[in-house]
Amino acid sequence: MRHYLAVLLILLSGCVLSSCTREPLYQSQSYVFGTLVDVSIYGEDGYRARLLANDVLEDFQGLHNRLHAWQEGSDLNKLNVAFAESDKPFPISKELAQIISNAQALSVQSNGLFNPAIGRLINLWGFQRDQFSPVKIDKAAITELVKAAPQMTDIVVEKNDTAYSKNRKVRLDLGGYAKGYALDRAASYLRSHGVKNALINIGGNIIALGTHGDHPWRVGIQDPRKPGPIATLDLGDGWAIGTSGDYQRYFELDGKRYCHIIDPRDGYPAQGTEAVTVLVPPGKNAGTLSDVASKPIFISSQEQRVKAAHSMGISNFMVIDTQGKVFVSEEMKKRLQWVEKDVTAQSLQ
Repeated sequence: MRHYLAVLLILLSGCVLSSCTREPLYQSQSYVFGTLVDVSIYGEDGYRARLLANDVLEDFQGLHNRLHAWQEGSDLNKLNVAFAESDKPFPISKELAQIISNAQALSVQSNGLFNPAIGRLINLWGFQRDQFSPVKIDKAAITELVKAAPQMTDIVVEKNDTAYSKNRKVRLDLGGYAKGYALDRAASYLRSHGVKNALINIGGNIIALGTHGDHPWRVGIQDPRKPGPIATLDLGDGWAIGTSGDYQRYFELDGKRYCHIIDPRDGYPAQGTEAVTVLVPPGKNAGTLSDVASKPIFISSQEQRVKAAHSMGISNFMVIDTQGKVFVSEEMKKRLQWVEKDVTAQSLQ
Protein backbone atom coordinates (compact mmCIF):
# COMPACT_ATOMS: atom_id res chain seq x y z
CA MET A 1 0.00 0.00 0.00
CA ARG A 2 1.37 3.39 -0.93
CA HIS A 3 1.26 5.79 2.00
CA TYR A 4 1.75 9.51 1.52
CA LEU A 5 2.71 11.43 4.63
CA ALA A 6 1.46 14.75 3.27
CA VAL A 7 -1.59 15.54 1.19
CA LEU A 8 -0.07 18.83 0.12
CA LEU A 9 3.56 19.38 -0.67
CA ILE A 10 5.32 22.55 0.44
CA LEU A 11 7.15 24.03 -2.52
CA LEU A 12 9.85 26.39 -1.31
CA SER A 13 11.56 28.58 -3.88
CA GLY A 14 15.25 29.30 -3.57
CA CYS A 15 17.34 27.55 -0.92
CA VAL A 16 16.10 24.69 1.21
CA LEU A 17 15.87 24.80 5.02
CA SER A 18 18.64 26.41 7.04
CA SER A 19 21.33 24.81 4.85
CA CYS A 20 21.36 28.02 2.84
CA THR A 21 22.76 30.87 4.92
CA ARG A 22 21.58 33.52 2.47
CA GLU A 23 17.93 32.93 3.26
CA PRO A 24 16.54 33.43 6.81
CA LEU A 25 14.30 30.38 6.70
CA TYR A 26 14.05 27.97 9.62
CA GLN A 27 12.18 24.70 9.17
CA SER A 28 11.41 22.03 11.74
CA GLN A 29 9.61 18.73 11.22
CA SER A 30 8.03 16.12 13.44
CA TYR A 31 5.49 13.30 13.28
CA VAL A 32 2.28 14.16 15.14
CA PHE A 33 -1.43 13.41 14.62
CA GLY A 34 -0.32 10.34 12.68
CA THR A 35 1.24 12.46 9.93
CA LEU A 36 4.23 14.61 8.99
CA VAL A 37 4.19 18.09 10.50
CA ASP A 38 6.30 20.97 9.22
CA VAL A 39 6.79 24.44 10.74
CA SER A 40 8.60 26.96 8.54
CA ILE A 41 9.47 30.40 9.93
CA TYR A 42 10.92 33.10 7.70
CA GLY A 43 12.85 36.24 8.67
CA GLU A 44 13.56 35.43 12.32
CA ASP A 45 16.81 34.81 14.16
CA GLY A 46 17.59 31.10 13.87
CA TYR A 47 17.78 30.48 17.63
CA ARG A 48 14.50 32.26 18.30
CA ALA A 49 12.81 30.54 15.37
CA ARG A 50 13.92 27.16 16.70
CA LEU A 51 12.49 27.87 20.16
CA LEU A 52 9.17 29.03 18.72
CA ALA A 53 8.91 26.07 16.35
CA ASN A 54 9.66 23.70 19.22
CA ASP A 55 6.90 25.32 21.28
CA VAL A 56 4.45 24.76 18.42
CA LEU A 57 5.45 21.13 17.97
CA GLU A 58 5.22 20.48 21.71
CA ASP A 59 1.74 21.98 21.72
CA PHE A 60 0.77 19.73 18.82
CA GLN A 61 1.98 16.68 20.73
CA GLY A 62 0.00 17.74 23.78
CA LEU A 63 -3.14 18.17 21.69
CA HIS A 64 -2.57 14.78 20.09
CA ASN A 65 -2.31 13.17 23.52
CA ARG A 66 -5.42 14.89 24.86
CA LEU A 67 -7.62 14.39 21.79
CA HIS A 68 -6.56 10.85 20.88
CA ALA A 69 -9.75 8.91 20.20
CA TRP A 70 -8.60 5.43 21.24
CA GLN A 71 -5.52 5.95 23.40
CA GLU A 72 -6.38 4.82 26.91
CA GLY A 73 -6.15 7.69 29.38
CA SER A 74 -6.55 10.53 26.87
CA ASP A 75 -9.10 13.20 27.75
CA LEU A 76 -11.25 12.24 24.78
CA ASN A 77 -11.09 8.53 25.50
CA LYS A 78 -12.13 9.10 29.12
CA LEU A 79 -15.13 11.09 27.90
CA ASN A 80 -16.07 8.37 25.41
CA VAL A 81 -15.99 5.79 28.22
CA ALA A 82 -18.27 8.04 30.28
CA PHE A 83 -20.68 8.42 27.35
CA ALA A 84 -20.91 4.64 27.00
CA GLU A 85 -21.42 3.92 30.68
CA SER A 86 -23.70 6.67 31.92
CA ASP A 87 -25.82 9.66 31.00
CA LYS A 88 -24.52 11.61 34.00
CA PRO A 89 -22.45 14.79 33.46
CA PHE A 90 -18.72 14.08 33.23
CA PRO A 91 -16.12 16.77 34.03
CA ILE A 92 -14.05 17.92 31.05
CA SER A 93 -11.53 20.69 30.42
CA LYS A 94 -12.67 24.09 29.27
CA GLU A 95 -10.72 23.51 26.07
CA LEU A 96 -12.55 20.26 25.29
CA ALA A 97 -15.89 21.87 26.10
CA GLN A 98 -15.17 24.63 23.57
CA ILE A 99 -13.98 22.12 20.95
CA ILE A 100 -17.12 20.02 21.28
CA SER A 101 -19.38 23.08 21.11
CA ASN A 102 -17.63 24.32 17.98
CA ALA A 103 -17.70 20.87 16.37
CA GLN A 104 -21.42 20.67 17.13
CA ALA A 105 -22.05 23.95 15.31
CA LEU A 106 -20.02 22.82 12.30
CA SER A 107 -21.83 19.48 12.23
CA VAL A 108 -25.20 21.21 12.15
CA GLN A 109 -23.90 23.54 9.45
CA SER A 110 -22.89 20.52 7.35
CA ASN A 111 -26.34 18.94 7.75
CA GLY A 112 -24.73 16.11 9.69
CA LEU A 113 -22.19 15.06 7.03
CA PHE A 114 -19.37 16.21 9.30
CA ASN A 115 -20.09 14.00 12.30
CA PRO A 116 -17.34 13.30 14.85
CA ALA A 117 -19.87 11.33 16.93
CA ILE A 118 -19.51 8.23 14.69
CA GLY A 119 -16.30 6.98 16.29
CA ARG A 120 -17.83 3.51 16.72
CA LEU A 121 -18.28 3.24 12.97
CA ILE A 122 -14.74 4.46 12.35
CA ASN A 123 -13.48 1.82 14.78
CA LEU A 124 -15.66 -0.87 13.18
CA TRP A 125 -13.95 -0.20 9.84
CA GLY A 126 -10.52 -0.56 11.43
CA PHE A 127 -9.45 3.08 11.19
CA GLN A 128 -8.84 3.66 14.88
CA ARG A 129 -5.40 2.11 14.78
CA ASP A 130 -1.98 3.05 13.47
CA GLN A 131 -1.79 0.50 10.64
CA PHE A 132 -4.64 -0.28 8.26
CA SER A 133 -5.54 -3.66 6.84
CA PRO A 134 -8.71 -5.22 5.43
CA VAL A 135 -11.46 -5.95 7.95
CA LYS A 136 -14.43 -8.26 7.80
CA ILE A 137 -17.39 -6.06 6.90
CA ASP A 138 -19.97 -6.52 9.65
CA LYS A 139 -23.16 -5.43 7.89
CA ALA A 140 -25.37 -6.11 10.90
CA ALA A 141 -23.22 -4.00 13.23
CA ILE A 142 -23.09 -1.19 10.68
CA THR A 143 -26.86 -1.24 10.30
CA GLU A 144 -27.31 -1.18 14.08
CA LEU A 145 -25.04 1.85 14.50
CA VAL A 146 -26.67 3.74 11.62
CA LYS A 147 -30.06 3.04 13.18
CA ALA A 148 -28.81 4.37 16.53
CA ALA A 149 -27.85 7.55 14.64
CA PRO A 150 -25.21 9.06 16.94
CA GLN A 151 -25.08 12.82 16.35
CA MET A 152 -23.11 15.72 17.76
CA THR A 153 -26.42 17.18 18.93
CA ASP A 154 -26.77 14.17 21.25
CA ILE A 155 -24.00 15.69 23.39
CA VAL A 156 -24.91 18.20 26.07
CA VAL A 157 -22.12 20.54 27.22
CA GLU A 158 -23.02 22.33 30.42
CA LYS A 159 -21.75 25.68 31.66
CA ASN A 160 -19.75 24.09 34.48
CA ASP A 161 -17.57 22.28 31.90
CA THR A 162 -19.25 18.93 32.14
CA ALA A 163 -20.71 16.90 29.31
CA TYR A 164 -22.98 13.93 28.80
CA SER A 165 -24.58 12.16 25.87
CA LYS A 166 -28.24 11.36 25.40
CA ASN A 167 -27.16 8.54 23.07
CA ARG A 168 -24.97 5.71 24.40
CA LYS A 169 -23.70 5.00 20.87
CA VAL A 170 -21.92 8.37 20.63
CA ARG A 171 -18.16 7.96 20.48
CA LEU A 172 -16.16 11.03 19.57
CA ASP A 173 -13.37 10.91 17.01
CA LEU A 174 -11.94 14.34 16.25
CA GLY A 175 -9.59 13.17 13.51
CA GLY A 176 -11.33 15.43 11.00
CA TYR A 177 -11.09 18.48 13.26
CA ALA A 178 -7.97 18.36 15.42
CA LYS A 179 -5.37 19.18 12.74
CA GLY A 180 -7.24 22.31 11.68
CA TYR A 181 -7.74 23.36 15.28
CA ALA A 182 -4.01 22.91 15.87
CA LEU A 183 -3.25 25.14 12.88
CA ASP A 184 -5.32 27.96 14.36
CA ARG A 185 -3.57 27.60 17.72
CA ALA A 186 -0.14 27.65 16.09
CA ALA A 187 -0.90 30.68 13.93
CA SER A 188 -2.26 32.58 16.94
CA TYR A 189 0.76 31.65 19.05
CA LEU A 190 3.32 32.72 16.42
CA ARG A 191 1.52 36.01 15.74
CA SER A 192 1.38 36.75 19.49
CA HIS A 193 5.18 36.39 19.56
CA GLY A 194 5.71 38.79 16.71
CA VAL A 195 6.28 36.27 13.93
CA LYS A 196 5.08 37.81 10.69
CA ASN A 197 6.02 35.13 8.16
CA ALA A 198 5.49 31.40 8.63
CA LEU A 199 3.92 28.33 7.06
CA ILE A 200 2.48 25.51 9.17
CA ASN A 201 1.70 22.19 7.51
CA ILE A 202 0.02 19.30 9.31
CA GLY A 203 -0.14 16.48 6.81
CA GLY A 204 -1.52 18.68 4.07
CA ASN A 205 -3.64 21.04 6.18
CA ILE A 206 -1.73 24.29 5.85
CA ILE A 207 -2.05 27.86 7.10
CA ALA A 208 0.14 30.79 6.00
CA LEU A 209 1.37 33.84 7.84
CA GLY A 210 2.75 36.70 5.79
CA THR A 211 5.02 35.81 2.90
CA HIS A 212 8.11 33.83 1.98
CA GLY A 213 10.45 36.76 1.48
CA ASP A 214 9.34 38.77 -1.55
CA HIS A 215 6.92 36.07 -2.67
CA PRO A 216 3.76 34.48 -1.33
CA TRP A 217 4.02 31.01 0.15
CA ARG A 218 3.46 28.50 -2.63
CA VAL A 219 1.96 25.08 -1.95
CA GLY A 220 1.17 22.11 -4.10
CA ILE A 221 -2.01 20.04 -4.21
CA GLN A 222 -1.17 16.35 -4.15
CA ASP A 223 -2.23 14.23 -7.10
CA PRO A 224 -4.21 11.42 -5.43
CA ARG A 225 -2.80 8.75 -7.74
CA LYS A 226 0.68 10.05 -8.57
CA PRO A 227 3.72 10.92 -6.39
CA GLY A 228 3.62 14.67 -6.92
CA PRO A 229 1.40 17.74 -7.13
CA ILE A 230 -1.33 18.12 -9.71
CA ALA A 231 -1.34 21.91 -9.26
CA THR A 232 0.15 24.70 -7.17
CA LEU A 233 -1.23 27.93 -5.78
CA ASP A 234 -0.06 30.90 -3.76
CA LEU A 235 -1.28 31.03 -0.17
CA GLY A 236 -1.82 34.55 1.14
CA ASP A 237 -1.51 35.83 4.71
CA GLY A 238 -4.05 34.07 6.93
CA TRP A 239 -5.32 31.74 4.21
CA ALA A 240 -5.65 28.02 4.94
CA ILE A 241 -5.94 25.03 2.66
CA GLY A 242 -6.87 21.43 3.35
CA THR A 243 -7.36 18.21 1.41
CA SER A 244 -9.31 15.07 2.21
CA GLY A 245 -8.28 12.06 0.15
CA ASP A 246 -8.81 8.32 -0.17
CA TYR A 247 -5.08 7.60 -0.44
CA GLN A 248 -3.64 8.05 3.06
CA ARG A 249 -5.85 5.95 5.31
CA TYR A 250 -7.46 3.13 3.39
CA PHE A 251 -7.43 -0.57 2.67
CA GLU A 252 -8.42 -2.63 -0.35
CA LEU A 253 -10.70 -5.64 -0.23
CA ASP A 254 -11.82 -7.70 -3.23
CA GLY A 255 -10.52 -5.01 -5.59
CA LYS A 256 -12.44 -2.19 -3.86
CA ARG A 257 -10.91 0.70 -1.95
CA TYR A 258 -12.32 1.60 1.46
CA CYS A 259 -11.08 4.92 2.92
CA HIS A 260 -11.42 6.39 6.40
CA ILE A 261 -14.03 9.00 5.46
CA ILE A 262 -17.30 7.42 6.55
CA ASP A 263 -20.70 8.52 5.28
CA PRO A 264 -22.79 8.72 8.48
CA ARG A 265 -25.98 8.18 6.48
CA ASP A 266 -25.21 4.58 5.54
CA GLY A 267 -22.18 3.77 7.71
CA TYR A 268 -19.89 2.90 4.79
CA PRO A 269 -16.72 4.60 3.52
CA ALA A 270 -17.60 7.30 0.98
CA GLN A 271 -17.23 6.21 -2.64
CA GLY A 272 -16.80 8.09 -5.90
CA THR A 273 -14.21 10.63 -4.73
CA GLU A 274 -10.41 10.53 -4.69
CA ALA A 275 -9.72 13.96 -3.21
CA VAL A 276 -11.31 17.25 -2.22
CA THR A 277 -9.30 20.42 -1.62
CA VAL A 278 -10.76 23.54 0.00
CA LEU A 279 -9.23 27.00 0.31
CA VAL A 280 -10.37 29.17 3.22
CA PRO A 281 -9.88 32.95 3.53
CA PRO A 282 -8.46 34.56 6.68
CA GLY A 283 -10.64 34.32 9.75
CA LYS A 284 -10.64 33.25 13.38
CA ASN A 285 -11.13 29.57 12.56
CA ALA A 286 -9.68 29.34 9.04
CA GLY A 287 -7.48 26.37 9.93
CA THR A 288 -10.32 24.47 11.57
CA LEU A 289 -12.62 25.07 8.62
CA SER A 290 -9.92 23.92 6.18
CA ASP A 291 -9.92 20.57 7.98
CA VAL A 292 -13.68 20.19 8.44
CA ALA A 293 -15.18 21.59 5.23
CA SER A 294 -13.65 19.10 2.82
CA LYS A 295 -15.47 16.15 4.44
CA PRO A 296 -19.09 17.07 3.55
CA ILE A 297 -18.01 17.77 -0.04
CA PHE A 298 -16.13 14.46 -0.20
CA ILE A 299 -19.15 12.51 1.04
CA SER A 300 -21.71 14.29 -1.14
CA SER A 301 -22.82 13.08 -4.54
CA GLN A 302 -21.68 14.93 -7.65
CA GLU A 303 -25.02 16.74 -7.79
CA GLN A 304 -24.81 17.88 -4.16
CA ARG A 305 -21.17 18.95 -3.91
CA VAL A 306 -21.71 22.61 -4.65
CA LYS A 307 -24.53 22.76 -2.14
CA ALA A 308 -22.35 21.06 0.47
CA ALA A 309 -19.52 23.53 -0.17
CA HIS A 310 -21.78 26.54 0.07
CA SER A 311 -23.35 25.24 3.29
CA MET A 312 -19.85 25.41 4.82
CA GLY A 313 -19.17 28.85 3.37
CA ILE A 314 -16.64 27.50 0.86
CA SER A 315 -16.33 29.08 -2.58
CA ASN A 316 -12.79 27.88 -3.47
CA PHE A 317 -12.67 24.10 -3.87
CA MET A 318 -11.55 21.30 -6.17
CA VAL A 319 -12.84 17.73 -6.50
CA ILE A 320 -11.17 14.75 -8.16
CA ASP A 321 -13.51 11.80 -8.63
CA THR A 322 -12.63 8.12 -8.93
CA GLN A 323 -12.69 8.39 -12.71
CA GLY A 324 -9.85 10.89 -12.48
CA LYS A 325 -12.09 13.77 -13.57
CA VAL A 326 -11.24 17.15 -12.07
CA PHE A 327 -13.93 19.63 -11.05
CA VAL A 328 -13.05 23.14 -9.90
CA SER A 329 -15.13 26.06 -8.68
CA GLU A 330 -14.81 29.23 -10.74
CA GLU A 331 -13.13 31.06 -7.84
CA MET A 332 -10.58 28.29 -7.30
CA LYS A 333 -9.81 27.98 -11.00
CA LYS A 334 -8.39 31.53 -11.00
CA ARG A 335 -5.81 30.58 -8.35
CA LEU A 336 -4.44 27.31 -9.70
CA GLN A 337 -1.31 26.75 -11.74
CA TRP A 338 -1.46 23.28 -13.22
CA VAL A 339 1.66 21.15 -12.92
CA GLU A 340 0.17 18.38 -15.02
CA LYS A 341 -0.37 20.07 -18.37
CA ASP A 342 -2.95 17.61 -19.67
CA VAL A 343 -5.50 18.35 -16.92
CA THR A 344 -8.97 19.21 -18.18
CA ALA A 345 -10.87 20.81 -15.32
CA GLN A 346 -14.63 21.07 -15.43
CA SER A 347 -16.36 23.98 -13.73
CA LEU A 348 -18.40 23.60 -10.57
CA GLN A 349 -20.88 26.37 -9.89
